[in-house]
Amino acid sequence: MPFDYFITPKRRANRTPSDGHWNFVERFFRVLREYEECYSVGKKYARALYKLEIEHKCRTAGRMSQFFGDIKPPVPRSLRLPTFLVLFFVSIFFVASRFEGHIPSYRNALRIPQNPKTIIIITPTYRRNTRLADMTRMANTIRQVPNLHWIVIEDGETRVAAVEKLLNRTQLPYTYIPAKTKPGYPRRGWYQRDTALGYLRNYTSRITGNSKDAVVYFGDDDNAYDLRLFEEYIRNVKKIGIWGVGLVGGILVESPAVQKGKVVGWNVNWFAKRKFATDMAGFAIHLNVILNSTAVFGSSCKRGAGAPETCLLEDLGLTRDDLEPFGLETDKHELYVWHTKTLQGKYDKTKMDLHGYIVE
Repeated sequence: MPFDYFITPKRRANRTPSDGHWNFVERFFRVLREYEECYSVGKKYARALYKLEIEHKCRTAGRMSQFFGDIKPPVPRSLRLPTFLVLFFVSIFFVASRFEGHIPSYRNALRIPQNPKTIIIITPTYRRNTRLADMTRMANTIRQVPNLHWIVIEDGETRVAAVEKLLNRTQLPYTYIPAKTKPGYPRRGWYQRDTALGYLRNYTSRITGNSKDAVVYFGDDDNAYDLRLFEEYIRNVKKIGIWGVGLVGGILVESPAVQKGKVVGWNVNWFAKRKFATDMAGFAIHLNVILNSTAVFGSSCKRGAGAPETCLLEDLGLTRDDLEPFGLETDKHELYVWHTKTLQGKYDKTKMDLHGYIVE
């Protein structure tokens, strides 16, 4: 009886239960061995015997493909991985799959509500050789924060392509507006923040839709941010939240002085008599407070000894009693934001070979 009898259509139609599952498997592997033999012959004689020897030898395999579907030639022995390597990789995959899901990511460990309120970050920015590095670091943090809109205001006449590409890569909803500083304004983001406040008041629905339940935070592009700042502090602000900031004002920490849950003063090194002696990174304001006022930073602030925070918060109609301190639940307080500054070297790009790379 020829071997290919085992897989003829007639035999398939007349196959009885007495054949058994193992007889079926045995037939499969016998045919597979003959198919492997035909593959070896083809490799040995290559093109010369392809149509003669291969067609003859593979007739059985062709019928096998009718029974089992399309069959690909087996991998040559010279290309096969040693058994111990296969077992090694399978073991690694098994161990990884066992522990996947038991090791929570930093983001998944955060307490994020089901329908979180929108966080709106306002960031003034300007050309400098460290800008792309600073914004990349910031983007890699806030891109992990759900329900966040990033308003970036460029101190210039036009948008910068490299910055826009960076914003696109975050996959965050963003607004990128060029607004060159006008004469009479300090070159420290004052005019850019005012531009953002104007846009926010005029086009609120573009950012938050029909909801006004959002919190506004002024985040500089060169600061360092802990993800918990957004979920544990900013997201929970009801009117105006306040917290400590690291590496600011010539000291390691600036913070509000709090007694019985109320802000009574300021732990700062510079001009502590200010009504709101806080850094720009140390507070966030509910959107309704901003929408119910026309207050802006302006071009100067004598009440704040030159610092803009006091004038803005006072002009918004806020008092110390409105301040909601965060981060004081334990005896040892953690910092979630640092007023860092990336060191800028002095480079003459006209005398340097940039090798085709994009720099500012």
